[in-house]
Amino acid sequence: MTLLLRASLVALLLSSAACSSLTPRQHERAAAIAVAGRATTVDCERADRCAVPSELRALGGEAFAASAAGPDAPPRHHVLILDEGGDALLARINLIRSATRKIDLQTYIFDKDDSARLVIDELLAAAKRGVHVRVLIDQLSAIADLQILAALAGAHQNLELRIYNPTFGLAMPNYMHYSASVICCFRRFNQRMHNKLLVIDDAVAIAGGRNYQDDYYDWDAEFNFRDRDVLVAGPVVREMERNFAEYWADPRSVPAERLNDVAHVLLAQGVPPLPPAPSQRPERVEMMSRAAADAEMVHARLVARAIAVGEVTYLADVPQKHHEGPDPDGAGVSGLAGLLAGAQEEILLQTPYLVLSDSALEIFRDLRARPEPPRVVVSTNSLAATDNPVVYALTYKYKRRHVRELGFDIFEYKPFPADPPVDPELGAWQPGDPGASPAVARSEAPGGSSGSGGASEDRQVEDKLRTETRPSLLRTSAPANRPVPVSGEGPRTGLHAKSVVIDRRIGVVGTHNFDPRSETYNTEAVVVIDDPAFALALAQSIERDIAPGNSWTVAPREKPPVLSGLNYSMGKVLEASPILDLWPWRYATNYEFQPGPDCPLPVSRRDPAFHRCYVAAGDFPEVSLGPKTIFTRMLTAFGAGLVPIL
Repeated sequence: MTLLLRASLVALLLSSAACSSLTPRQHERAAAIAVAGRATTVDCERADRCAVPSELRALGGEAFAASAAGPDAPPRHHVLILDEGGDALLARINLIRSATRKIDLQTYIFDKDDSARLVIDELLAAAKRGVHVRVLIDQLSAIADLQILAALAGAHQNLELRIYNPTFGLAMPNYMHYSASVICCFRRFNQRMHNKLLVIDDAVAIAGGRNYQDDYYDWDAEFNFRDRDVLVAGPVVREMERNFAEYWADPRSVPAERLNDVAHVLLAQGVPPLPPAPSQRPERVEMMSRAAADAEMVHARLVARAIAVGEVTYLADVPQKHHEGPDPDGAGVSGLAGLLAGAQEEILLQTPYLVLSDSALEIFRDLRARPEPPRVVVSTNSLAATDNPVVYALTYKYKRRHVRELGFDIFEYKPFPADPPVDPELGAWQPGDPGASPAVARSEAPGGSSGSGGASEDRQVEDKLRTETRPSLLRTSAPANRPVPVSGEGPRTGLHAKSVVIDRRIGVVGTHNFDPRSETYNTEAVVVIDDPAFALALAQSIERDIAPGNSWTVAPREKPPVLSGLNYSMGKVLEASPILDLWPWRYATNYEFQPGPDCPLPVSRRDPAFHRCYVAAGDFPEVSLGPKTIFTRMLTAFGAGLVPIL
């Protein structure tokens, strides 16, 4: 593109973006409309704001009391792994109802489906009974409905809504705005707040991978995420709250009523009523609401599994990462590098996307170079399970390096795991439920097709464009970078949990993916718990995900292809190239465990019996596309998805 043409295009796009701008006077008028429309009455005059008693909330009080037992008393905490989507939503609703003073919620995605609307209604109810509620959402995946945003902006004086890093001062940019952002201010546009945090009364918090969308609570009919949060009760929550406050006060966090498109609605309509929420399965929403009020259920499913631990650390980036760049001194989530470098025996790593940055690569190479290197076990997505084929394309590119050079034991998650942590008692979709797509929508031709995927692909996952790597704004990359067609029935599952266990002693749960984007562009946060009991529980959770019924084992091929030496050298040379290569003969592939009299239990890929107990499943098992189409899609996805991903 010539310089003149580029400049002309930028000018055109920026002028189109400017059309939606308002004058300062109009902005003030819109803000005044929102403030004037906010209700000021509260439904409760009690000091506790009519909070519902919660044994889960009481864990915070217990932890603070134990920490203050004496002048030399170490900090004490209660922690709880939230593996099941239903439990994760149950904990959130129960804690929101238990709040007596304030609720702070920070997230990357906030949708308007069943689970998200349930949370919105609960937050509004808390505000109306006198609890101060603050909600901070990254603009790229904020609530995609201007009527809802305008309604919330003027709903109640106790409810505040801010949008982080809004492009062109908009809550919902269109394609022209997106294009202008990419051309004029690529880095600023890609600096996203990926943190997820819910803090109740500075005493109890939930942090981890889940956003506010049905996919993260096992409520979606097509594609759900295998995710993980950790509930923390005790003194460290104050640090989590302080981190939230830094984001809230940052200039990039803009009140919703001051965004141009929301302000247009306020100027035209005043504060609109909150639109009705048509539910896909209203009985499921009602069931979750009742469950959150059931003290016995909350105790059995949540409180009884809480673990008492000592010190807990919150490693979290601050907004300065977006102003000044990553901290070279190891502050924030970059402190995770030191924990990994200190591993002695084993690292269990779970990440949806395995694309190592240069710094991460250096850490694992240093570990591998030791006389007795620690074992590194990686749980990640297969192509059939991932929500992001472009990232898997890069994982595929570096498979030899990961397996041979770094010595990783890699397990790729299956799209239909045999034993996922999913419980229908709290509304999880099951095969045969109303609204689930029939099997034909997943695979019209078992064994694959050499076609483009086309209509069957579009039906297969109808509107999965608001995931973290493809929010609704980025539809320009969606056709090539949506989940691939697969064979199988029922909702598909993709791995989204981000966790680490180091030496069976340190457990880490958070938002940090092992990819360059998390290090460079996104702000991230992780909870670090140095406790053997917690580390064991977290390790068992990850090991469940890598069990043969849930994951394929990645291992070197039993019989190298013809001219294996030339093939290996060619693969290594292409691996070093900066572009995506699709060399078809990879050093390693996926294997399926075949139990039998001689193979009663799974074995390591290094065991001499491995190839007797495992059969090759191919590079892309359960994908209903031919190899040619897969390679074409991965290459196309790389080109189309380069901007939003890298």
